[in-house]
Amino acid sequence: MAWRIELTETANKQLAKLDKVEARRITKFLRERLAVTDNPRNTGKALSGPLGGLWRYRVGDYRLICEIQDGVLCVLVLKIGNRREVYK
Repeated sequence: MAWRIELTETANKQLAKLDKVEARRITKFLRERLAVTDNPRNTGKALSGPLGGLWRYRVGDYRLICEIQDGVLCVLVLKIGNRREVYK
């Protein structure tokens, strides 16, 4: 079962601002690890508090904040950022 990966406009801008090595690493993670998994919840961590209902994926020092849409088999990437800044 393949999951579709979509990035919001904000996430696209954040990805474009990263250096090329980090951007490639994140893109590779999304394509090779997240899109092909049977259940994207196995590789992520559920968030709590104000971000409850969203999921976090760790790629080096960067975090991807995502919404998992089971009905359409889609992982929507909402934010991409350094671990110190992404939760603000």
